[in-house]
Amino acid sequence: MTGEDKIKVVNIEEEMKTAYIDYSMSVIVSRALPDVRDGLKPVHRRVLFGMTGLGLSSGKSYKKSARIVGEVLGKYHPHGDSSVYDAMVRMAQIWSLRYPLVEGQGNFGSIDGDSPAAMRYTEARLQKISDDVLADLDKNTVDFRLNFDDSLEEPTVLPTRIPLLLVNGTSGIAVGMATNMPPHNLSEVVDATCAYIDNKDIDIEDLIKYLHGPDFPTGGIIYGIQGIKDAYRTGKGRVVIRSATEIEQTESGRAKIIVTETPYMVNKADMIKKIADLINEKKIEGISYINDESDRNGTRVVIILKREAVANVVLNNLFKQSQLQSSFSINNIALVDGRPKLLNLKDLIRLFVSHRHDVIIRRTHYELDQAQKRAHILEGLLIAIDNIDEVIAIIRAAQTPEEAREKLMERFDLSDLQARAIIDMRLRSLTGLERDKVKEEHAELMKMIEYYNQVLQDETLQMKIIKDELLEVKAKYGDARRTQIVPDAEEFNPEDFYADEDVVITISHLGYIKRTPLTEYRLQARGGVGTKGVAARDEDFIEHLFVASMHNTMLFFTENGKCFWLKVYEIPEGAKSSKGRAIQNLINIEPEDKVKAYINVKTLNDPEYVSKNFIILGTKKGIIKKTSLEAYSRPRQNGVIAITVKDGDQLLEACLTDGNCHMMLAAKNGKAIKFPENLVRAIGRTGGGVRGISISPDDEVIGMVCVNNEEKVDILVVSEKGYGKRSSFDDYRITNRGGKGVKTINITEKTGKLIAVKAASDSNDLMIINKSGITIRLAVSDVRLAGRATQGVKLINLRNGDTIAAVTKVDAAPEVDQDQAVNEVQDESEN
Repeated sequence: MTGEDKIKVVNIEEEMKTAYIDYSMSVIVSRALPDVRDGLKPVHRRVLFGMTGLGLSSGKSYKKSARIVGEVLGKYHPHGDSSVYDAMVRMAQIWSLRYPLVEGQGNFGSIDGDSPAAMRYTEARLQKISDDVLADLDKNTVDFRLNFDDSLEEPTVLPTRIPLLLVNGTSGIAVGMATNMPPHNLSEVVDATCAYIDNKDIDIEDLIKYLHGPDFPTGGIIYGIQGIKDAYRTGKGRVVIRSATEIEQTESGRAKIIVTETPYMVNKADMIKKIADLINEKKIEGISYINDESDRNGTRVVIILKREAVANVVLNNLFKQSQLQSSFSINNIALVDGRPKLLNLKDLIRLFVSHRHDVIIRRTHYELDQAQKRAHILEGLLIAIDNIDEVIAIIRAAQTPEEAREKLMERFDLSDLQARAIIDMRLRSLTGLERDKVKEEHAELMKMIEYYNQVLQDETLQMKIIKDELLEVKAKYGDARRTQIVPDAEEFNPEDFYADEDVVITISHLGYIKRTPLTEYRLQARGGVGTKGVAARDEDFIEHLFVASMHNTMLFFTENGKCFWLKVYEIPEGAKSSKGRAIQNLINIEPEDKVKAYINVKTLNDPEYVSKNFIILGTKKGIIKKTSLEAYSRPRQNGVIAITVKDGDQLLEACLTDGNCHMMLAAKNGKAIKFPENLVRAIGRTGGGVRGISISPDDEVIGMVCVNNEEKVDILVVSEKGYGKRSSFDDYRITNRGGKGVKTINITEKTGKLIAVKAASDSNDLMIINKSGITIRLAVSDVRLAGRATQGVKLINLRNGDTIAAVTKVDAAPEVDQDQAVNEVQDESEN
């Protein structure tokens, strides 16, 4: 043969395709996917079979794991020892399998991810439940095949009485596919299987009445049943699992969250570490301490909260951001006749019952054959006993056992087996008692043979046997569910854990924000000095102060014309004197931009509400713009353009209207204009707006007021040096949009420029904050009604050239005795 004759030319593409298909099928069939009949992968099946060969049943003593691994490796599984040991360890871990198949002695790892001890240190034997997995293996119930070196035989499948694929589940990654099947409660699986046996036409909806859902070894809570139904109907679905938690109180009165069960396959130690990382990164607030107090009696993770934290809100954030909540993606792929197939619940039950049906028939055939063989021998023994004298004579006359056997066969028409049994018969069989035992055994065998023939001819009886054995398994190993199922769970809504109450939102000049309970601001008499409201940073002062409900959505508008969304409860809470949190950490505002206006919106999910309401924006240069609220109903993390602001201009204020309001714009030099809202046409969100008021180059708009036609309000104006007054809204005549307006306050050197304009009534309080952080709250009713062009009265005493930074109105506080109102200053400079 020449060198050329030894070379075979092949197409590289075809060769690679063929080789990869062979490899992938080998992984699918021989490694990664379970057989639908016994629910086991080859390595698990070989471990159980190898342990059986070593006599390691549940009642026997333990053997070293290294001995077991060596048995399996040397006889059946020619792979790495770690693959065998890891598979055996998992079958022994109570947190991995719902019903462990191996009983381990020694360190078999932990739910914290600790590795098991080396195989030379640990010992193992089969669990009692494995006796039913391996039952009848020696009765020709399953096919055997040669092992890797053709020296031994191993089973291709186990004749399990337990639906292991449903009961313990499995996971595996093959080539081009994967399987991920959850464990279930044995009692429920048996009930569902029996229901199928009783009615082969039962639909999946009826099966779900018996098999409610996965039952994980680590417990937990499944939220929602839709994912379960999807998986049972189609073979694919997703279930959400939450830790089981309790909320308790510490001795000091603080709330603490106790975690008693974790989601399936979650590493508890990693979960705690990641929660600690979230706390350190301030992604989760309100937690002061976390500790793992778990022991051999169960899981116990203690999370102690800060005094001001709301336990349910913190718990929800933990569910949202940590592994206290996880999901299990169900993918029911298993081998059916050696081929991978996606299976629904009924398929899984049907194929298991079909497997058990085959096992029952093959076992019955085997037992019938054994019974017939024994009966045949007993029939020969009965003949010999009835003719014992002649049999003894034939045997005594024969020169060899073979000669005696042949003569017995010829004389009594016996088979070879019968003749051999007679020759081997002991003398004690000649006693009357032994003769009776032979007759009784033969009679019993004839009944069994009749029963076996009846079983083989009656499918109903075969199904009854399957059902009875399942019920026996349920009686021996059935237990209560560990995983609770909460049906129709909706998305957790943090609003449910906040009272719908007003809070004060403050934003400083440098962009720090916080919310404070409104009750922290007490009522003071007019002219009071005020209390220290905010510990301002150097060169910082409070620029925005307003009131919002905890359930509102806040729309933040920046001076560059962008809009951002934020739920009020998402704003960090702080004491009145705290500095707050940088707003850049809450919304994706650009560094050179800052918040200038805000709007409280009740909801953005009601189509009727967003279509009938409008947002009106005003700028410092007197530009006004109207846009439907619907344009802002789809929040975006990076914000949207609310108005196109021209160079030299800035967005100033924003109002929410119903389309039937009157607008008022007030300028720094004391002029104000009033006109109907309908003079402003609604335009798109990115438009630039129209002129609202005409002002001189050295003037600028300081505020905008929107007043509903049905409201009875006054216009309250405040100057930068603490003077203010209120005038009737009707004192301002209606003009066309774009005019110069009329005088709203008499500006003097004593009053300073106009700083704020508000629509208020006697049911409101006024909150004023100056640039040094001093805050005062006073009743609007204390500010007397005055003419439109007057100077007004002093509202707050300012010290050392201080000026007012911001003014807002709030709902009136409960009435208090004005004589008891305390005027005190908590100024750090005076302490």
